[in-house]
Amino acid sequence: MAELNSALPLIYRITEESKKIVKSLQNSIKSIKDSNKMKAAELEEQVQAEIKTWETKMEKLGGHPKGVFLVDFDNGDGYYCWRFPEVSIKFHHGYQEGFTSRVEISQPDEVEL
Repeated sequence: MAELNSALPLIYRITEESKKIVKSLQNSIKSIKDSNKMKAAELEEQVQAEIKTWETKMEKLGGHPKGVFLVDFDNGDGYYCWRFPEVSIKFHHGYQEGFTSRVEISQPDEVEL
């Protein structure tokens, strides 16, 4: 838990930056989609590349990306579950469950930014 606690501010900053890039690219896609389908397709590739870069960074920090800006961290009994823009680790779930089964963890284990 101490490792996750120290890494959470970095995880948040990396995710926040990736989210801004993805949102900007998606806005560009929306504005040109009908007028330039090839450019829109190129921008969509950039979106996917940015998400893949984020996933790689989360893996290097010990996470298991489970969706766009959703990452699990193994705690030995299951996973701590974090989704941007949450500012702390407040949820966990078992190995066989996912995001929809996450349960709030008790205050002493909570990791805050």
